[in-house]
Amino acid sequence: MEKALNEELERLTALGLHRRCAEGDLGRVAGLTLEINRLKKERNAVVCAHVYQTPDIILGIGDLAGDSYKLADDCRRTAADSIIFCGVHFMAETAKILNPAKKVYVPSGNAGCSLSEAVTGDDVRRLKAEHPGLPVVTYINTSAEVKAESDCIVTSANAEKILRRMYEKHDRVIFIPDRFMGANLAKVLGRTPGKDIILWNGTCIVHEHFSPDLIKLYKRKYPGLVALAHAECPSDLIAAVDFMGGTGDMMRYVESTNAAAYLLVTECGFGELAKLKFPAKNFIAMCRLCPYMKSITLESVLALLRDPAPEEVTVPPAIAARARRSIEKMFELAA
Repeated sequence: MEKALNEELERLTALGLHRRCAEGDLGRVAGLTLEINRLKKERNAVVCAHVYQTPDIILGIGDLAGDSYKLADDCRRTAADSIIFCGVHFMAETAKILNPAKKVYVPSGNAGCSLSEAVTGDDVRRLKAEHPGLPVVTYINTSAEVKAESDCIVTSANAEKILRRMYEKHDRVIFIPDRFMGANLAKVLGRTPGKDIILWNGTCIVHEHFSPDLIKLYKRKYPGLVALAHAECPSDLIAAVDFMGGTGDMMRYVESTNAAAYLLVTECGFGELAKLKFPAKNFIAMCRLCPYMKSITLESVLALLRDPAPEEVTVPPAIAARARRSIEKMFELAA
């Protein structure tokens, strides 16, 4: 056992996790990751880790890691019997919809999402009645019931591309639920909110309160700084940054450029991961924690593996079938 623990310590150190652990804490992490990875293998389970999770989860136990689009796509290809989704509940629902024969779990009962909770299936049905014939393009941060009422799902990585394709056949669309993302995309596409793109009033509690004044302050303080922001941020902030996109887009931008410093305006877990992936690059901290994402810990994953039943995610088959059509439409249009 001591040999296995030492080997796990070496593995985690090689991944750079020692740089974010308090003194002596890496041993505790290694004990947890060692047991989790053993139980995963024993139960033929795969761990999906969203980039907003902490690095000890992403690097220590994650088998599939990435943004919402990548994880949804990866889930379709796994041969595991069960999926442990280290993300929020709507992501696990998406995994279940795409893998109806597999068991899917979320290691926390508190892994919700303010965007997902901002709109219901009834809301979408009312919108469709108010705007008959308009296609409903829905951000993936929504419940299975909302996806079932939608024509096509998008992620921050592919929303612009898919909306362009939707506008080839439609003059107007409904975009839900993130009003900031919708307004930012409308500007890029030359569309007018309320006229040819109908928006909903949902927001993300992580991204809605970032200040554009702080961006200007950081840029004065750090010459050569490049600011990148998630598309869920308000439009006045997006106007102050150098790049807008999803987390996958942002990571690729950092990888392919050499700025004096990077400011990553999104959830803190993403910045932690970027620092570990690119230790030679300079990152300036400006982020907010997502309480939903951070409700998942190594301890909660281990507890789930020991007793998974309470955290199983289910989707009624009729809703799942309709939701799957809108998700598959995303894969088709994003190809």
